[in-house]
Amino acid sequence: MTVLLRTRVTAIGPEVADLAEGGVVILFADGSPPELAEVSVLHKTEHGPSDGAPQKGASITFGPVAATITAVGSSAWSKVLEMGHVVISFNGATEAERPGEICASQVDTDALVAALKTGAIITIAA
Repeated sequence: MTVLLRTRVTAIGPEVADLAEGGVVILFADGSPPELAEVSVLHKTEHGPSDGAPQKGASITFGPVAATITAVGSSAWSKVLEMGHVVISFNGATEAERPGEICASQVDTDALVAALKTGAIITIAA
């Protein structure tokens, strides 16, 4: 398995749990503007991101919660490379609705909310 991105959660915005309950997680690198930090999982990259975007079938894990990537928006990975930002929708969609979105298989949202804590590791691997 090739790790495309491994990052560590540094802070959780106050609105993250509500979004995660709906199956959406927004990642933003440390140093994001305060208004974005409120809805974001802030993180610091430990490995990657790779030059190449993940493909359908790649795995994404938030601590113990694992999912399979089902779609990658046209600009999603370039935003990861530029600013550590991406919207991850755990909706199982085969086509991303927004260019900056990565879609993944559905997960237990209660487990996802529980996994989103400072120090947790997020990994995308092919």
